[in-house]
Amino acid sequence: MALLWTGTPLRSQALALLEGNATVLVSKLGESTGEWHEEAAAADIIMVRGSTFVTGEVMDRLGARLRIVARSGIGVDRIDLDAATARGILVVNTPDGPTESTAEHAIALLLNLCKQIAVGDRLLRAGRPFPALSEMTPGLETAGATLGLLGLGRIGSRVAAIARELGMKVLAYDPFVSQERAAALDVELCSSIEALLSRVQVVSLHCPSTSETHHLINADTLKLLPTGSYLINVARGALIDHDALYDALSSGHLAGAGLDVFDPEPPIANHPLFSLPNTICTPHIGSYTAAGLERMQVMACEQIVSALRGERPTNLVNPAVWEHQRT
Repeated sequence: MALLWTGTPLRSQALALLEGNATVLVSKLGESTGEWHEEAAAADIIMVRGSTFVTGEVMDRLGARLRIVARSGIGVDRIDLDAATARGILVVNTPDGPTESTAEHAIALLLNLCKQIAVGDRLLRAGRPFPALSEMTPGLETAGATLGLLGLGRIGSRVAAIARELGMKVLAYDPFVSQERAAALDVELCSSIEALLSRVQVVSLHCPSTSETHHLINADTLKLLPTGSYLINVARGALIDHDALYDALSSGHLAGAGLDVFDPEPPIANHPLFSLPNTICTPHIGSYTAAGLERMQVMACEQIVSALRGERPTNLVNPAVWEHQRT
């Protein structure tokens, strides 16, 4: 029977799917240190989080038994897909798993910023004069405000739906989405990033990290945002030039930023953005809910079981490997 190594204990529904197909080794070390490579060396399958690097060197260190790398989430930018394909290793992910939780996290950051919840909390705890309005700027009423989405995939679409319920007008830029799809979501599709940024009060990022999207938000694009606008990022840290973001926030051009992701991760302990009063920073926990974790684990195990049974997984990220996979 195949051996599956995981850095995170599996929920009961996920374990039930694996019964009779694979035995599970739950790491005693976690994925944050390189020592897990030795622990997982006998595994046929590894299940990893988005923060874990799986390079060709790591694959070789894990050994010739490794057949499947399962990502419990969407992003596979830290998995070397070319190296996996060359070695006959399947890479699968769970693109539908984190949608709801991550979309909710984006909206939570949006509301927290616009309503100055974290700012007010800090002032109150610091004993500032109640209600400390002299140390705050007026927030943003979301009803009637305009939200811009860079990316209208699964998570972006769900954010759009929630934002519409809050009374927001939603614009989006996504070169891979049709006008018909956007219209069905009651979203106005913009022809360019520039056309979107100049019209929004809040912009939220929902695109993958690629060479084309690296530092998509930079000094030039930040200047296009209206003064007093807000930025949300629950996608990937590399989408933003953090030095440029710091300048835009500290100068007052941006009213605030809500960040769940950084580049690199983990960020340094004294990251400059942490020192600003108008940032809300969370440690890449957008999908970290009980329901979200279980959904991702179940979906990952479904992909694994399909592969073990000789059935092509529906979310095979490197399809070219299928005809020459390890057995």
